[in-house]
Amino acid sequence: MSGTMIDITAADGGQFQAYLAKPEKNSGPGLILLQEIFGINTYLRDMADNFAEEGYVVLVPDLFWRMKPGIVLSYSDEDFQQAFEYYQRFDVDQGIEDVAATVAAIRNIPQCKGKVGALGYCLGGKLAYLTAARTDVDCAVSYYGVAIEASLGEADSITCPMVMHFADEDGFVPPEAVGKIRDTFSDRPEIEIYNYPGVNHAFATPGRDSYHKPSTMMAYTRSLALLRSVMGPIYNLSQLWDMHCYHEFATRDVPATMSTMVDEPYVNHIPTMTGGVGSEQLSRFYKYHFVDANPDDTALIPISRTIGTDRLVDEMLFCFTHNREIDWMLPGVEPTGKYVEIPLVAIVNFRGDKLCHEHIYWDQASVLVQLGLIDSNRLPVAGRETAVKLVDESQPSNTLMQNWASSEGKPIN
Repeated sequence: MSGTMIDITAADGGQFQAYLAKPEKNSGPGLILLQEIFGINTYLRDMADNFAEEGYVVLVPDLFWRMKPGIVLSYSDEDFQQAFEYYQRFDVDQGIEDVAATVAAIRNIPQCKGKVGALGYCLGGKLAYLTAARTDVDCAVSYYGVAIEASLGEADSITCPMVMHFADEDGFVPPEAVGKIRDTFSDRPEIEIYNYPGVNHAFATPGRDSYHKPSTMMAYTRSLALLRSVMGPIYNLSQLWDMHCYHEFATRDVPATMSTMVDEPYVNHIPTMTGGVGSEQLSRFYKYHFVDANPDDTALIPISRTIGTDRLVDEMLFCFTHNREIDWMLPGVEPTGKYVEIPLVAIVNFRGDKLCHEHIYWDQASVLVQLGLIDSNRLPVAGRETAVKLVDESQPSNTLMQNWASSEGKPIN
């Protein structure tokens, strides 16, 4: 946790606290993070720190302060019962007034530059919706907001863009409730509504039984897309990735490579499951098993690059002569001296202006065919032909399909 607690003055003169997290560069757009029913617990603080890494000045107000200041609850059964009692006693209208005071407070923080958004989970998802309707925030994100359907009369008051995430198997926000919300906003393209199949309430909370990482990652990118488009900040992901690759393959400088990444990054080479998780393990991997394991003639030939909100997808040819053991791609395989060309895809995730993780894919069978380690005559695999066809689509298709000729001349329609 890198944030601090600050005091906020409520509209009626009372004071409550909020957790403040600031970006490394000390300034950025503002984001109000709205709690579940468990107070400002570890999850909320972690997410505040996470969004600070994305470049936002983040405030997490203690919205249960009128009942008891400083409530921090876990997700145990005992704490859940206590949290639900607080939820039943919570005055939503008074809570939104405290959120409005938080919005005013963040606008007065010197490091907050530009616009302000709101994002909330569960109870906070409902509050994010009402914050969009009753305050001057510039955008809002709601995760499985409970009882939004009871406040659809305020839908016309929402004039800012908004994203809402719902779980298909959510007992607290059933499908009929989501249907009413969808119908209300059906002609509002600036209000994006997403459903996540096969998941339950609180799917985005690590540590809970309902946590579902794939849905969490998808929802996070969609949320960040809204925040970036409305408030910024915008980073040059292409330039950041190029600098990372420059240090990996040109200067072969491990500290410089690591400086382009977040504090605890990870790299996963999918076919061989090599890489590292965390700064220490990844630095070890780069230093002893990657940077100097790449042959001197290693070349990356770019084919295409697709850039999203927080991800970059690079399609390339990876070329090298196998004149040394390449730990990360061919662990334990003695050098063959053979030249290899393969298509390779890198999916690179960023957090703010640093790389967060890399998922690297290639066809390992094609590598092994080119090195003479498996027989392409006995298996449906190809060698350098895959690289050639990537850049020349006129090369023959379906050459590995023995029954391709059987469809020659047959009617298509």
